[in-house]
Amino acid sequence: MEIIGVLILGWVSGWIINYLADVLPVNRKFTMPICNQCAASISWRDYLLFKPCPGCGRKRTRRTWLVQILPPLIALYLFLFPPARLGFWIGFGLLIFFGVVAVIDLEYRAILLPVNIFGLIIGFLIGWMIRGPAETILGGLAGFLLMLVLYYLGILFNRVIGRIRNSVVDEVALGFGDVYLMGGLGLMMGWPEVVGGLLIAIILGGLVSGLIIVVKWIAKRYEPLQAIPYAPFFIIAAVIMIYLPKQ
Repeated sequence: MEIIGVLILGWVSGWIINYLADVLPVNRKFTMPICNQCAASISWRDYLLFKPCPGCGRKRTRRTWLVQILPPLIALYLFLFPPARLGFWIGFGLLIFFGVVAVIDLEYRAILLPVNIFGLIIGFLIGWMIRGPAETILGGLAGFLLMLVLYYLGILFNRVIGRIRNSVVDEVALGFGDVYLMGGLGLMMGWPEVVGGLLIAIILGGLVSGLIIVVKWIAKRYEPLQAIPYAPFFIIAAVIMIYLPKQ
């Protein structure tokens, strides 16, 4: 019965992630579910039953089903192997937050300010619980400042490339939302683990970027200076640093 309950919890969590990822980027507040294509309102009954949009007839996307399927599996894994420093409930709740951030960034290339503020609050609370205030605050400051440096280096790089090409480069690798996000993740990871987390995220992002470039070049669809969402890599790095047991 406990396993069934955990799977149901995961399924409901998938609903929550899908709803927040559908509504927050468009309305910046909690509203009735909406269609991402025509912005028509969808009744709660139709939304929870995954029915097509009543306005344009659009069916639910593959993201919807992927987000519904993964949380029950993750919940079951965390129930069987709970993270030592977080436990099941905090560990799974934190992953719901990570899921919302990652999905929104992948689809909209944005990390919303209210979501980041929430991340800073829970980051401080989790960091304090794991390691106390000093390392938590230091980790948050380090994450914020290191990412701030990378953010301005990205702007400088775009200006240099723009002058060389005599054109404006609009694509940016990092936005200011990434700076706030890394501040919150730094609070969770603490000092000095935040440095390792940032290095892991940069390496993962570089490997994936390189793979995308190769695939698009082979398919003859490569466009120079095309940026990718980086929040998922920061989140993966944070999960590695926070959830995996320390020797």
